[in-house]
Amino acid sequence: MYDICTIGHITLDKVVTPQSVKYMPGGTSFYFSKAIQKAQLDYALVTALATSELGVVADLRKSGIEVYALPSEHSVYFENIYPENQNHREQNVLQKASPFDVPVMPDITAKIYHLGPLLSDDISLELLKLLATKGMVSLDIQGYLRYVKEKKVLYKDWADKKEALPHVSILKANEFEMEVLTGKSKVQEGAKYLADMGVKEVIITLGSHGSVIYTDNRFHKIPAFTPTKVVDATGCGDTYMAGYLSKKIAGADVEEAGEFGAAMATINIEASGPFSGDFNKVEKVLNYGTHEGYEKVFSWTEAWSSVV
Repeated sequence: MYDICTIGHITLDKVVTPQSVKYMPGGTSFYFSKAIQKAQLDYALVTALATSELGVVADLRKSGIEVYALPSEHSVYFENIYPENQNHREQNVLQKASPFDVPVMPDITAKIYHLGPLLSDDISLELLKLLATKGMVSLDIQGYLRYVKEKKVLYKDWADKKEALPHVSILKANEFEMEVLTGKSKVQEGAKYLADMGVKEVIITLGSHGSVIYTDNRFHKIPAFTPTKVVDATGCGDTYMAGYLSKKIAGADVEEAGEFGAAMATINIEASGPFSGDFNKVEKVLNYGTHEGYEKVFSWTEAWSSVV
């Protein structure tokens, strides 16, 4: 029995920022796994990638992560282009990998299955529903809203949402993804829409403005923290969810888990690549009043009124 099992592709990533162009492994499953590896959890990753990228799997295993690597002719290859404002990005897809479905899924039991589809056909509806009978399903919605046209990543509503969402316990979306999925531009309306469709915990991330978690008919407003510098926002949402779920497994309440995830995301944005800090540094960010350079940045009255 694992505490958390993540399912998703490890990608080849080309990350373009105003400061640099870098090549690195990526994908929800990679960034989540790197962020959660220092937590005291029984954790497993199920991924699919080409043999040419198995070195990434070997490195993850050396760091103590149990990896089930399924064969694929290709790995997913993304190009992520960030403007000066790193809350949004342009994406191109140069290759796709084999999807995850019931016949190829290893027989794994976990308390939480965290699904990180990168494209709409990555993880089948049948597999999602099967996993929900074995444990809680946590879903980063982004991939189910993406399709590829002439290599460009475009967005549209998830055709299977009415059938799938009743099986999802925790759903994470940013404000743009929330609007694509729900047709609602206001956070309160979008979160309630998803809850009415069966999701138990709805997490809406608002980039540098913080995040909102809606559960049991109550909104929890989670602050962001000012980073000492902004280098690369890739993987910040995945890092947030690693912090959030690791704390939830440990028994934390929604607000404690949310702030822990937000602090991890702040550390993540200060460097290229996956989360490379430790939980002691996370605590320093959380105790921003005694650590020079970090502070809460969400002005609740102004920010809340602007998104509801």
